[in-house]
Amino acid sequence: MNKNGDVSKIKQLDYKISRWMYVYGKTILRYSLALVFIWFGSLKITGDSPATEIVEITVFWLKPEVFIPVLGIWEILIGLFLIFKKLIRLAILLLVFQMPGTFLPLIIHPEVCFKEFPLILSMEGQYVIKNLILISAGIVIGGTVREPEFVERDIKSSDAQHKP
Repeated sequence: MNKNGDVSKIKQLDYKISRWMYVYGKTILRYSLALVFIWFGSLKITGDSPATEIVEITVFWLKPEVFIPVLGIWEILIGLFLIFKKLIRLAILLLVFQMPGTFLPLIIHPEVCFKEFPLILSMEGQYVIKNLILISAGIVIGGTVREPEFVERDIKSSDAQHKP
């Protein structure tokens, strides 16, 4: 087989893989994010969360035996709402109110979050920083609630631009 045939097969395979990611990626992301929130929330309810100590010292003005299970229920609700397309907006709303609090330890207890300020994170700091990924995933998922409308508008806009 010649080089052009090899390149063509690679391009075809690349297209198929990219197309599969495009078609299924956001749904997989949504279910993955739901699982993470349900799992982490459940650990808070059962008292098995590795975040318990950092939450206790950060939200010191609330009783941890009340606040942490409530936070767990909140997170489980985010996860459950993400599972159902019609409830994504509600999940994102809960996420918007929950996520800023997850960064409080960086401000209130930097000595716990950093081994060496500002670059070397402790395990607790890594636990906090991973929330950037959860926020990014939430943004992508939130952007899907009107995706058909956006795609249709882009198609119409593109067609209008290409008319002679």
